[in-house]
Amino acid sequence: MRRVKFFHRKRWALAATAALVLTYSTSQAQTADGNAGISSATSQVTGYFSTGCNLMYAIGAVSGLIGAVKVYQKWNQGEHDTGKVAAAWFGSCIFLVVVATILKSFFGV
Repeated sequence: MRRVKFFHRKRWALAATAALVLTYSTSQAQTADGNAGISSATSQVTGYFSTGCNLMYAIGAVSGLIGAVKVYQKWNQGEHDTGKVAAAWFGSCIFLVVVATILKSFFGV
């Protein structure tokens, strides 16, 4: 029993030491010029933004194709909830396209 408590205390002390080291290194990193970091991050995000929007368009197109096949299968099987499934797939595709378009117009990219 004593041995288990010793290892538990040792793990706790190790975790506390690691947290203190991490906190110290983070606080030291924040003393550097923050404006340079923010401008660097902004330029990196802006560079990938149009690629991300095109990726959202592609995901919407693939989702539309998969949804069309699933709705077609349900329709051929004569299931009664075909309309709900079609609305759900169509809504998800429209959502992806609208979000990508709004983000492009909002950020002016």
